[in-house]
Formats: sequence, C-alpha cells, structure tokens
Amino acid sequence: MDLAELTDRLAPFCADRYGRDDVRIFDVVKMPGHAGFAYGFRVELGDSTDSWFLRLPPPNVNWRGTADVLRQVAVLNALDETDVPHCSVNWSGDDLQWFGSPYFVVPWLDGDVLRLGEDEWGAKLGDSALLDLGAQVMGALAEIHKVDPAKASYLGDPVPFDEDVTRWDRFYERAADPERLKDVPVVRQKLLDQIPEGAPVGIFHGDFQVANLFCSFDGRLLAVIDWELTGVGATLNDVGWICTFSDPTAWAGERAERPQFLDPDTLVSLYSEAYGAPLPDLNWFRALAAYKFAIITGLNLSLHRRGKREDPLWEETKLSMTPLIDRANELLG
Repeated sequence: MDLAELTDRLAPFCADRYGRDDVRIFDVVKMPGHAGFAYGFRVELGDSTDSWFLRLPPPNVNWRGTADVLRQVAVLNALDETDVPHCSVNWSGDDLQWFGSPYFVVPWLDGDVLRLGEDEWGAKLGDSALLDLGAQVMGALAEIHKVDPAKASYLGDPVPFDEDVTRWDRFYERAADPERLKDVPVVRQKLLDQIPEGAPVGIFHGDFQVANLFCSFDGRLLAVIDWELTGVGATLNDVGWICTFSDPTAWAGERAERPQFLDPDTLVSLYSEAYGAPLPDLNWFRALAAYKFAIITGLNLSLHRRGKREDPLWEETKLSMTPLIDRANELLG
C-alpha cells in the first residue's frame, strides 16, 4: 500500500491501541531491508512522541514460510526472557481489519546496521572496538541458540540436517550460468557424507550477517533484526553463515575487496567461548553456507535476467559463484 493509505490505516489502529483519540500519525516512511514490507511511523500524544516500526508481509503472497510475519513474533517473544539485544513486540496480530494482513509493531531504534565500507560509520571503529562488537554479536548468537525451541513452538519441527543440503537441489536446477556451479554435485555429496554427529539443534536466525546487526554508532549491538528466515534446526548454520560472509577466499570481484567484519577463526573462537560447550567441526557448516549462497546467487541471477526480480547486483555477485563452491569443497577436505 502507498504511504497515504497506510497513514489513514494507522490513525484508527493507534487510537485503538492507545485507547485515546487524540493521536496524530506523522513521519510515515518506507524502511530499507528485505524481511517483508517495513515502515517507520511516529505517534504524537500531547507533549510526547513515540516512534514505531511496522512489519507486514509482501502483498499478493501466501502468508506462510518467510511471508508469515508471526513466525518472527514467536521468536522475538521468546527472546524477551533473555539478554539477547532485540526489538520486543509491542503489538501484533492476524486481525485483518487494520492492514489487510498479519502484522507486528516494534520500537523504531536509533542507529544503523553494521556498515564497514569506506567512509561508512563502521569503518571508523578501531580494531579493539570491532573485537568487542564481535564478542557482543557472537555472544548474542550463542544465547539465541540456547533458547528452548518449545518457547517458540509456532516455528514447527526441526529441519533435518540432510534436508538442509537437498532442499537446494531445485534451485540449482533453475540457476543461471550453471557452468559456474559445475562442482555442485561433488560438494553436495560430500556434505551428505559428512553430516556432523551430535550437532546442537535449536532456534536459528537464518540470515545472521552484518546487514542484520543493528548497532549504535559507538559499536554497541542494539538488536538482531530481520528474522524472516528463522526456524528450528542446526543452530551452527548461523555460525557458518556469518563466517562465510567474512571469508575473503570465498569471494571474487568487488565483493572480495570489501572490508570484512572479523575473520572466521576469530568469529568461531568468540562463539565457542560464549557457547561454553563442545561443538563439532564447524567447517561443515561453513561449507554448507558457501554452497547455499552460490546456488542462491545463481537463482537470483536467473530471476534478475528474466525480469522476475530485477537487481543488477547479482551480475557482480555471480563472479563469486565458483569461488564459493571451491571454498566449500576445500573446507570439506
């Protein structure tokens, strides 16, 4: 919906939620990000102002899987009992009278996601501050993984480890530039042959990387955001994911030259210390993450070229498809 319509819808919604009619809605904006449709808005109440962040599913889709915003609510509510920095849900529901879809509302935070590019705020943090932030980030991740999945039973049953591998088969078949993925069958078989024994199962984030770490400009983690890919399964997939996005050997082109957060060994060490229990060899999870993103890139490249989901960034990212598969192969031995 456009911002004018949303503003009209927010007025009665907020009047109902606040239990008063003297509310003024202003500063309604579309927010960046990919986890559904997100908007910021402010509510004036006499001499005070509240700032909120509204999440809705994309239009014209079935409200299940990643488009089911109430999955995110289930996890955020479970995190209320922890010290994990997150946005607590103030209002949520599946009553369609307000926005025509399920929704949830959390506080609109002041800060930004971690940006490390040249002239961006994260690049100004020194090595010590980055290491401290890394400890906050990996400590938060360890606490997420310790949450009892029963506290977010809405997420359903755990994803089997082998399905974490085979679920990407159909996307591989639809990928553009398949020659860049020629070793996918080899890596796929190695992943299936080397599934770790005794790896922990619990709530995972699903896209744990710097774009989903909301921070203050002095390097404090304020919230882990964008939970649309959350579920129950192998928690160490999150560790593998953030390590892959910090592994320069897995990338090519401009992506390989971008500043990284912390190196994978440091991230693993910080996580292991925070988790405080024996962990299996994390190389399998790092390899799976590289394998997945190579295939995701091929799929999104195909969608872009066919005009289904245009984003020219995938023409640059395609250069990393082969390096990602090669890195996965190397990590698996």
